[in-house]
Amino acid sequence: MLLSIVFWVCAAIVAIQLVYLIIFIVAFVRDHNSHVTNNQAGDVTRGRQVSVIVCAHDEEENLRELIPVLLSQDHPDYEVIIVDDRSNDGTYDMLLKLTTENPKLRMVTIRETPKHMNGKKFALTMGIKAARYDWVLLTDADCRPGPGWVNGMTQYFGEGKNIVLGFSPYENYPGVLNAFIRFESFITAIQYFGFAILGKPYMGVGRNLAYRRQLFLDTKGFNDHMDIVGGDDDLFVNRHATASTTSVAMGEHVVVRSVPKKTWKEFFDQKIRHLSVGKKYKFGDRLLLGIFTITWLIWPFTLVSLPFLGVDAAIIGGLILARWIALATLFTFAQRSLGESFETWKTPFLDFIYAFYYLVAGPIALVTKRVRWKI
Repeated sequence: MLLSIVFWVCAAIVAIQLVYLIIFIVAFVRDHNSHVTNNQAGDVTRGRQVSVIVCAHDEEENLRELIPVLLSQDHPDYEVIIVDDRSNDGTYDMLLKLTTENPKLRMVTIRETPKHMNGKKFALTMGIKAARYDWVLLTDADCRPGPGWVNGMTQYFGEGKNIVLGFSPYENYPGVLNAFIRFESFITAIQYFGFAILGKPYMGVGRNLAYRRQLFLDTKGFNDHMDIVGGDDDLFVNRHATASTTSVAMGEHVVVRSVPKKTWKEFFDQKIRHLSVGKKYKFGDRLLLGIFTITWLIWPFTLVSLPFLGVDAAIIGGLILARWIALATLFTFAQRSLGESFETWKTPFLDFIYAFYYLVAGPIALVTKRVRWKI
């Protein structure tokens, strides 16, 4: 009796994983086909005004690379606002010089943060309040958009839209850590883009995200989660995104690449901060994501238990093969839509690392209370 129950639990885990993967495949196939048609008329919103905002704390070196990229965007009407958030390096002097040379570049300087506010959220709030245009487009100092990024994102600023979700993968470097970081960010993107395509947007990433300035002001910005470190991107989207008011921007021209962490500890600390915010999502979003994540994490242990239940080795092998084929197919279609390549042959190995890594990171993120951005 017990063996029978365990067997059916294992079968349910396998089935749930396959159902999720197939649903995501269908979403990306459908959305890719619609984007091929819609992007043929991309210049319709080329004149849409937009304020690009970057918050920076001791980011002089990164800003020296990023600012020229932002100022040379292929878009007729935009401004760039750099928020100097209590920097101790040469950021202020550099910006002071650059803003006198280019009227498109503006600076907001923050010397002190109110005690009740997180530094990043306060800096971003000041940048948004200083913006001249209705749409704000966000990225980070260590990100590198392409020359058509601003124009590409404005193509999704349609009537009735308030939020545009963009994709921000990490740069491709040698090593297992980099492969895992890119794999993990790809899985995350598949989830939030996939659900958004299906009418259930639940998060975005601040490295590539746009929304209406008026939406931010009308909803009082980050007031409802001021006590949480982080959440200036995903919690804001989680609170205010709906199927009808949210667009997904996909394709190589709107990709914003970011510099990944260099050590496992740095990455671990980053993920704890990100995962700790997830427990504040709406209940329905937590349920959908929780089922997907939990079944993914216990998938390897399901395989280990099957031989002890008398399941034939050929059946076990077939289940493994079926799931990996589904995962590889999903990655193939997601890459095509998102505009970013990934070495699909690495997924079986990274798949197992993902499960074991999050079995450690997940519980810590659920109970941790002390996370930080920069001070």
